[in-house]
Amino acid sequence: MDRLHLHCSLLAILLALAPVLAPAAPDHSRLGKDLTPIGAERAGNAEGTIPAWEGGLTKPPPGWTREKGYIDPFPEDKPLFTITGANVEQYKSKLTTGEIALLKKYPEFRMNVYQTRRTAALPKEVTDRVAARAGKVTLQGFGLKDLGGSTTPFPIPQSGLEAVWNHLVRYLGGGAIRSGHTFPVRGNGDYFKIGFTSKRIYAENIADPEPNRLFYALGYFTEPATLKGTIFLVHEPVDQVAEQRSAWIYNSGARRVRRAPDLNYDGVNDGSEGMLVTDQVDAYNGAPDRYDWKLVGKREMYIPYNVYKLSDKSIKYKDIIRTHTINSDLVRYELHRVWIIEGTLKPGARHVYAKRTFYLDEDSWSVVSEDAYDSRGGLWRVALHGLIQCYDVLVPWYRFGIFHDLTNGAYLAGGFDNEIRTPIEFGVKGKLGDFQPDALRRLGGTL
Repeated sequence: MDRLHLHCSLLAILLALAPVLAPAAPDHSRLGKDLTPIGAERAGNAEGTIPAWEGGLTKPPPGWTREKGYIDPFPEDKPLFTITGANVEQYKSKLTTGEIALLKKYPEFRMNVYQTRRTAALPKEVTDRVAARAGKVTLQGFGLKDLGGSTTPFPIPQSGLEAVWNHLVRYLGGGAIRSGHTFPVRGNGDYFKIGFTSKRIYAENIADPEPNRLFYALGYFTEPATLKGTIFLVHEPVDQVAEQRSAWIYNSGARRVRRAPDLNYDGVNDGSEGMLVTDQVDAYNGAPDRYDWKLVGKREMYIPYNVYKLSDKSIKYKDIIRTHTINSDLVRYELHRVWIIEGTLKPGARHVYAKRTFYLDEDSWSVVSEDAYDSRGGLWRVALHGLIQCYDVLVPWYRFGIFHDLTNGAYLAGGFDNEIRTPIEFGVKGKLGDFQPDALRRLGGTL
């Protein structure tokens, strides 16, 4: 053996015997300093196209009332430029795979880009809990242990699964009641309207919550007649390894309550024309155990943000719905840093999506876009979730969710309340008895 080979062999042996060093533990002392209280980079970017985070939007605009809905606090802002299928190559480094596909496929889809405003903000008591629990919450398989009321368990994530959990348990106001409309839109532009009312209350706002409970949710359809009176009930656990989601459904025709074991994962949602599966509600929800999650990294991207135009009560639904996508003139895009997470279906696991890429806004941990792939590896569906800051209660909230099916040109647009007088009610409290199967029977008799 020559000297070079001998040295290489010795080096290989030494490397094999060397201890495997664990990655350095995240430095949570950075929270509230160079990082925001929930882990985003406080500073802007070098180009000045992303500003520093300075606390977010914490006050309503002058003259605001709840009855007006969430009016635009930046009415004077104008688009800086517009991205279309004709110039997509110029901007593709800052676009998601799904956005590029939509721009190339649909001339109606375009992106009006505005100045970036980092409006996301949370109440101090919420961020205080994040700081107090940082480094204490742990993963238990695909579940969480010792959450302790934190709404960002991993403000400096070390894995894709940790980042996903930041979205799953993010702060959404403690409890909320809202009514809205969803529109399944066929490839030819035909559509119909679905009405839905939901109440979701987190364990912190329940007087007598059960152990291992994240939230309780109850929702029912108000229209059309074929769905009216159908009611859903969900008990959502924190540790979904120790306990699976419990769900029930009440059917007004049968007048009975039954278990709904398919109200999870890829069960198709009623009224969605097959375009929405259960774990795509709220962009992503439920147990994350069917995927292997990879933390790809952070990137500057154009995402739907501060989309207050779509809250304007003077805008009617007919002004929003278009063929292949909603009215692009009503959607605001901004440059933000996002975390990219890839989920690959585990061997032997079942789901209609073989691979999913999520893009999470760093300032709120909200999923703002999803690329969903079929079993052959082709891009199948693209979801966009437009954010606003609910400035009266300090909650980043989805103004819309749009699910595009690239195979047939259809889409599902939801989360709209332009023609609803009742505003979202936050801070709602409740008791366990409100979320029992018997409650469905009582409610069903009144609808």
